[in-house]
Amino acid sequence: MTDLTPSVPAAAVRPGGSAASSPRGLRRLVTVAVLAQAVEYFDFFVYATAAAIYLGSLFFSGLGDTAATLASFITLAVGFVARPLGGAVAGHYGDLHGRKPVLVASTVVMGVATFLIGLLPTASTLGWMAPALLVVLRLLQGFALGGQWGGASLLLTESAPPGRRGFFGSFVQVGAQLGLMGGISAFLVLSFLFSDEQMIAWGWRIPFLSGLLMIGVGLYIHRAVEDTPKFKELQASRPEPDEPEQPPLAKVLREHWRTILLAGGAFVLPNAVAFIIVSGVLDYGVRSLHLARGPLLGVILAACVAPLFFLPYFANLSDRVGRPKLFIIGAVGVAVWAWPMFALIDTANLWLVFVALVVCFTVHSLMFGPQVALYSELFSTDVRFSGASLGYQVGSIFGGGLAPLITAALLDATKASWSVAAYMTGLGVVSLLSIVALRRRANAAGRRELS
Repeated sequence: MTDLTPSVPAAAVRPGGSAASSPRGLRRLVTVAVLAQAVEYFDFFVYATAAAIYLGSLFFSGLGDTAATLASFITLAVGFVARPLGGAVAGHYGDLHGRKPVLVASTVVMGVATFLIGLLPTASTLGWMAPALLVVLRLLQGFALGGQWGGASLLLTESAPPGRRGFFGSFVQVGAQLGLMGGISAFLVLSFLFSDEQMIAWGWRIPFLSGLLMIGVGLYIHRAVEDTPKFKELQASRPEPDEPEQPPLAKVLREHWRTILLAGGAFVLPNAVAFIIVSGVLDYGVRSLHLARGPLLGVILAACVAPLFFLPYFANLSDRVGRPKLFIIGAVGVAVWAWPMFALIDTANLWLVFVALVVCFTVHSLMFGPQVALYSELFSTDVRFSGASLGYQVGSIFGGGLAPLITAALLDATKASWSVAAYMTGLGVVSLLSIVALRRRANAAGRRELS
């Protein structure tokens, strides 16, 4: 396992160009990673929120209410199907040409796809072509996000000071949480500014049109930072151009396929939780519990604040006690809490719903906070982008990609929230078994860093 500890002297790096060069450079790198992750996940969670509220009636108007909602969640899942492909392509080029250019490209592609969704005519204008084009743009969104996480994660973990990989890596997850909050906030604010008729007519497009701003974010990333010290060392040690070199993607699939699958299994519960809460609970609360959409969005948004503090805290703790230990506690905690959580949600009391979600997000942070460093430590530098991205995105299909659809289908079939609690417990078992299987090699990587 290659050590992630930065080894490029400060004098050898342009000021501010690398997180390893100076405290100022490290702060800039954290800012870039948080910003990139926040805007990418803002676009993704804007879609998740819109899928639960608006897209079913707009793009699948010929179906019944429940069928339209399920169809809308299917388009959400489609984006997750493209994420492993995006992770594979981005990982291949990221391991060959650098972490930064792939991060810039994925940010721009995501912005363009999101902007075009905001311009897309609905089924009343284009008929079946409208949902077909929506699926194409969702595939493009998923492809872009598949490469973004790995780029942002490795910019931080490969540049972090010794013994602080978990803490600095957690800011990638903080950016994702900010993106989640931004996606919810956008529709919450608009619901107060416009009537339901105006939102259905055109207001739902506004958050998507903001995707155009991501092109500017991509250009800022291109100018603000250089690639990581570890990648520069790798480039310096590569063979001459005329010497054969095995492609990183082929190498990681041949040598580390078990690790990729186990990393994906570990991620199914952490990824599913956010989408079950944002899309599943929102849909369930409005359609089944008859809660007002605006106040429920506000409660979900307020609960999302807690992880902003707990993600760095638990990630920092993982630098001292080990990442698998915290991950295991989090997986067990969420799997158990799912039952009282939905019992509290079923009361339709917004204060109790808030308590239920805060506890869930807090325990979830035990897994999500240390995850960036955990995945980075599983692979050597030459295949790290490919391996970490594939593991993360494979888990995203069976976690977040299917979670809203399965949640809605379970609620429609059973008319009871216990079925979703059982589903979360099942995901918890998968994540728990996967992280237990990964524990030995993850702990060995951590010990090598400290030696």
